[in-house]
Amino acid sequence: MGMVRGVPRTVRLLALGAFLNAVVSFTFVYLFVYLVGPRGLTVTQAGVISGVGGIGLVAGNFTGGWFGDRFGHRRALLTGACVSGAALVVLPALPVAALYAVLPVAQYAAGVVRAANAALVAVSVPEGGSRRQSFALTRFASNGGFAVGPPLGALVATRFSYDWLFVADGIGTLLFALYAARILPARGSAHSAPAHDPDAPGLWRELRARPAVLVLLAAIVLVDLVYRQQYSTLPVFLADHGHSTQLYGWLLAINGGVILCLELPAAHVLRRRAPLGLVGAGLLLVGLGYAVLIPGAGVLFAVTMMLSLTLGEILYKTPATAYVADQAPGHAQGRFQSLYAGASISGQVLAPPLGAALYAAAPALLWPLCALLAAGAGAAVLAARRLPGPGERARVAGKGPHVETGSPERAPAG
Repeated sequence: MGMVRGVPRTVRLLALGAFLNAVVSFTFVYLFVYLVGPRGLTVTQAGVISGVGGIGLVAGNFTGGWFGDRFGHRRALLTGACVSGAALVVLPALPVAALYAVLPVAQYAAGVVRAANAALVAVSVPEGGSRRQSFALTRFASNGGFAVGPPLGALVATRFSYDWLFVADGIGTLLFALYAARILPARGSAHSAPAHDPDAPGLWRELRARPAVLVLLAAIVLVDLVYRQQYSTLPVFLADHGHSTQLYGWLLAINGGVILCLELPAAHVLRRRAPLGLVGAGLLLVGLGYAVLIPGAGVLFAVTMMLSLTLGEILYKTPATAYVADQAPGHAQGRFQSLYAGASISGQVLAPPLGAALYAAAPALLWPLCALLAAGAGAAVLAARRLPGPGERARVAGKGPHVETGSPERAPAG
């Protein structure tokens, strides 16, 4: 298929593994129900346990790349998958008090796996190659798996028990670790070789040399806070305006279906377009989507909102991931991917409490503020196209020749 032409075999195999792992990663969907149901916890207790688990996941995404740079991305992925899988298998047998510690550990390890997987994709593709298509393929595979996983999880929970959800997820994660161990070379490759160089510049110095990356990371944190309102305050908003849960379900189905149909073709068609322009346009579309809800909550408004949100996601997520990979120095690829992975999931912790607090205090302000934040993030990314990269900074300072590979707005040639 032309859309994945040039994607290395290793990335295709990693995408297959990501699909299989996503299929069994259904426990997070039913965790709250499991805690207040079979475990008999109060809503407050379940909220605390779910919250610390989410913090663990975000922390694993933000810090997991350090393990890959220090010990090798393959080892980081395998260790994270084994820890996460083992913790999930035993979780149903643990007392409630242990859940406060074990669940964050399992989620932290899952975050390490996510960061390591992104770094493995990045190091598997030559710089300037088909990184956008590679990241689009892995996102396509993960989204496809998540489309299958929740219905499968519901079947397991109703036919067997909620305990079996965690056992199945854990066993599936351990099998994913075994699969990854088979497809990734154990030695002599960028997957397994640590990138640690004691004489290399530190992470903060590398980031300061790439101000556009810093702007992008800050913009992604802002827009993820806005984007994930669709999973927290949006269903409440729709219910308050007389809509059933069925409409919300259909909106999520539109989101998933459009992404599965369009993300890979979009990555292929737009592969030669400069990345920050695409990312900025995508963030503006996310803002426009929420702006559509300002005048009303009719079905047409809701569907238009979701279409705009989804098209914005397609435009910004894959190019942003590939851009960070292109900008990362070899010794810090894992940490750069980890920073992006953490930024791109930060809304999972920030969006529900902040959005709910604003909606409770001033519901009319929620969507205008969401639109404003996303529009500001998009404008900042578009303006960042003019910021110099490492080569430009050195040239302006008179310290060396211009280096094209440092250009922050270089479009991949793949």
